[in-house]
Amino acid sequence: MTDILYGRPPAVFDPPTGATQTSPLIPGSTALEDLAPGSVETATIYAPPGVVERRYTLALALRALKPGGRLDVMAPKDKGGSRLKKELQGFGLTFEETAKAHHRRAIAVRPETVVGLDEAVATGGPRRIAELDAWTQPGVFAWDRIDPGSALLLRRLPELSGAGADLGCGWGALARAVLVSPKVTGLRLVDLDRRAVEAAKRNIDDPRAAFDWTDARLLPDSGDLDFVVANPPFHDGGAEDRRLGQAFVRKAAGLLRPGGVLWVVANRHLPYENEINAAFKRMTPVADAGGYKVLEATR
Repeated sequence: MTDILYGRPPAVFDPPTGATQTSPLIPGSTALEDLAPGSVETATIYAPPGVVERRYTLALALRALKPGGRLDVMAPKDKGGSRLKKELQGFGLTFEETAKAHHRRAIAVRPETVVGLDEAVATGGPRRIAELDAWTQPGVFAWDRIDPGSALLLRRLPELSGAGADLGCGWGALARAVLVSPKVTGLRLVDLDRRAVEAAKRNIDDPRAAFDWTDARLLPDSGDLDFVVANPPFHDGGAEDRRLGQAFVRKAAGLLRPGGVLWVVANRHLPYENEINAAFKRMTPVADAGGYKVLEATR
């Protein structure tokens, strides 16, 4: 392996073709964490927006680069680009910085010695949160808490039974509650984020649980599940995209058997009701609090 790519930079930056993809948000990609130090010639990084996650990613890329290797990193100005200069200087790099298409871009040659890598990797890596009694990692959705939507769903979720799925499982907060029921015979945990799936595996030691690092929208419609629980994403690249949650609703309908039940939580303003009414026989509003709503739908 000589060239790596992290994420999907806009075409205007001419991302390399043939480079090994390393983003945890692209199923099947190679983990940056697994790359041997000094094994990479060039690294092109479309930097993530979170400060801790971004420094972690940059540190892993710099660790993988050989001395003299080329680092090409870019980010939208309002999602970390304005901080790139300070962060790269913190690693002891010298670089050329340019602005283009509302992004900042920096190109550096890796020196023999880079400072601060171990600290950035330790800070951004997997960790156990005592208050949650769970393993998690910066960059995962609601990585250090149970988000308010999931908390509302957990308060209203009944004892489920049979085989089901948790679409967009995160680090496993909903799944842990579902598996408390002895009537559950199996639960498929699905997430687009490799880090979330790895955390969920550490948090859930239950032979009934199965884990899938994949885009839930691409699952085949099995039509055989008894239940689905979901707190669907509604942002793509930082911008609200209501189609994501609507696609989760349609996928849940395809996974469920006739009579199967979907339990879904969403921000109050998100228009999922039309999708549910089109794909399900019956919908029941269960809760509305704190800007969130919980809906139960029967296939």
